[in-house]
Amino acid sequence: MSAADLPGVGTPALLAATAAIFVLAGTVKGVVGLGLPTISMAMLALIMAPAQAAALLIVPSLITNLWQARPWPTLLRVWRRIAAMQIGVGVGTLAGAAWFGAPAGHWASVCLGAALVAYAAWGMFGAPPTVPARREGALGAAAGAVTGLITAATGVFVIPAVPYLQALNLGKDGLIQAMGISFTLSTVALAAGLWLNGSYTPGAAGASVLMLLPALAGMALGQWLRSRLSARAFKQCFMVSLALLGAYQVAQGLSG
Repeated sequence: MSAADLPGVGTPALLAATAAIFVLAGTVKGVVGLGLPTISMAMLALIMAPAQAAALLIVPSLITNLWQARPWPTLLRVWRRIAAMQIGVGVGTLAGAAWFGAPAGHWASVCLGAALVAYAAWGMFGAPPTVPARREGALGAAAGAVTGLITAATGVFVIPAVPYLQALNLGKDGLIQAMGISFTLSTVALAAGLWLNGSYTPGAAGASVLMLLPALAGMALGQWLRSRLSARAFKQCFMVSLALLGAYQVAQGLSG
C-alpha cells in the first residue's frame, strides 16, 4: 500500500506529518492517560478535513484504549459505575452523526476549538464536584449524551466525559481504567457514525491501521517519560498548548 492509496495522507510528506502527529498524541496519552484523539484531531484538522482526521484516529484510539481498559478482573466493577454514561455516549454519538453529518466545515472547527479550550481550562483550574450515588444514572446518561454529540461533531470525546468520571472518585487506577472503557466505546460509536455517513471506507480503515504503529511508539515513549518527568508539570504545559491550539481552531473556523 502506497501513500497515494491512503485517503487524507496522499503524499509522502503528508504521511510523515500525520505519523509524527500520532507519535506526539501517543506520547501525551502515555504520560497523562488521555489526549490521543484530542491532540490528533486538533493537529490533523490543520492539514486535512475533520472527517478524514476522525477516520484516521479510529484504530489507534481503539487499540490504545482497549489496552488502557485493563486490568480485566476489575473491568466489570468499573463498568457498572459508568454503564449509564456509556449508553448515553452511544445514543448521543449516533444521533449526532445523523443530525450533524460527518465532522466537517467551519463549525466543526469552531466546536472542536471550543471543546479544546474548555477541556484545557478544566484541566488547569477545574475541581470536579462529587456525584451523589443516587444520581449517577441520570447524570451519567446526560454526560454521555452530551459527550456523544460533541464526538459526532468534532471527533473528540473527552468533554464532559472526563470531568464526570473524575467526579465519581474512582481512585487513580479506577479513573484510568474508566477512561479506557469510555474512550473505547466512544471510538466504536464514532466509527459507526462515520460509516453511516460514508466517511469510514476500507481505504480509510487501512490508513487508520497504518497510524497504529506511530501511536503505539508514542505511547511507549510517553510511559518512559512518565517514569522520569513530573506528570503534573508535563500536563500543565500540555493544557496551555491545547488551549492555544483550541483558540486558533475557533478563530480559524469563525474567519472561514
